[in-house]
Amino acid sequence: MREAAFDLTLGVTAFLLIVIWGGPFIELLKRFRIGKQIRVDGPQTHFTKMGTPTMGGLLFIVPVVGITAVLNIVSLVKPLLGRSILLPLGILVAFAALGAWDDWEGLRGKRATTGEGMLGRYKFLYQWALAGIAAFGLYYFLDIHSLALPGNPFKFDLGWAYIPIAAFIIVSAANAVNFSDGLDGLAGLISATAFAAYGLIAVLQGQFFLARFCYTLVGALFAFLWFNVHPAQLFMGDTGSMALGSTLGVVALMTGQWLLLPIIIVIPVAEVVSVILQVGYFKITGGKRLFKMAPLHHHLELSGWSETQIVQRFWLIGLLAAMVGIGLALL
Repeated sequence: MREAAFDLTLGVTAFLLIVIWGGPFIELLKRFRIGKQIRVDGPQTHFTKMGTPTMGGLLFIVPVVGITAVLNIVSLVKPLLGRSILLPLGILVAFAALGAWDDWEGLRGKRATTGEGMLGRYKFLYQWALAGIAAFGLYYFLDIHSLALPGNPFKFDLGWAYIPIAAFIIVSAANAVNFSDGLDGLAGLISATAFAAYGLIAVLQGQFFLARFCYTLVGALFAFLWFNVHPAQLFMGDTGSMALGSTLGVVALMTGQWLLLPIIIVIPVAEVVSVILQVGYFKITGGKRLFKMAPLHHHLELSGWSETQIVQRFWLIGLLAAMVGIGLALL
C-alpha cells in the first residue's frame, strides 16, 4: 500500500510542477516563434491552429527526467528506483531529441513552408537505430527476452528472436502514438491511460520502480493536458508523441505483457491501420481513397464529427481497452 501511495504522490508532484511552469514555458515558445505549421491538405478547421506553440513535449519530458534522476540519486542511500529504469528514461530522452529535430526541421528546415520535417526514410532509420539499442539493452543488461501469455503462468523464452521483435514494437508504438497526435488532447489522453494501465500491471508484478516511472508520466501528461485540451494552447509535436510511444513500447516489454499493447493502445493502432489501408488502397485502385482522409480521426472530422466528440469517444474506447488489457494480464 505504501508503494502505491508513493507512486501516486510522484504523479501529483509532476502534475503540480508542470502546471506551475507551463504558462511561462508557452510564453517562451511564443517569444521564439516556435509555432505549428498546418498541412494545406488537412481539414480547413485546423487552419485556426496555425502558429500555436509546438514542441510541447518538452513541457512534461524535462520534469519527468528531473524527478526520475533525483530519485536515482537518492537511491544511492535508500533504494527508490532500480537501475533498469534508466533504459525507458534513456529512450524517452533519445526519441524526444529525434522528435525535436523533426519538429525543428518542420519549423525552420527546407520544407518548413509545408509544415513537413525530416524525410520519412531518415526518421524511420534513426528510429530503428535507437530501438535496436534499446532491444539489446533489454536482452543483455536487463536479461529480458520472454513473452507472457494471458492465462498462462509461464513465460516463453524467445532467445535471439526477441531483439528484432522488441525493436519492431518500439518503432511501431512510437509511430502509432505519433499518428494519433492530430487533435487537441487526443495523444495525451490515450498515452496517460496506457501508462496508467501498465503502471498497474507493473505494481501487480512487484516492479515498483517501473510503476513509479509510469505514474510520474501519467501526472506529467495530465498537467500537459491542462494546456492541450481544446482549444489547445500548446501541441506536443513529435518531440512528445514519438517519445511517449517508444517509451510505452519499452515499458510493455519490461512487463513481459507486450502482446497486450495493441489492445491497450487500440486507438493509435487503428490510426496506423487506417493510414496503411489508405495508402494501399490508393496504389491498388490507381488513385481512389478508402477514407476521406487518413489518419482515421481526420476521416471522422470530414464526416461531420466535431473535434471534441472524436477525442472524447476515442478516449472512452481507449479507457475500455486499457481495462480489458489489465483484465487479461490478471488471468
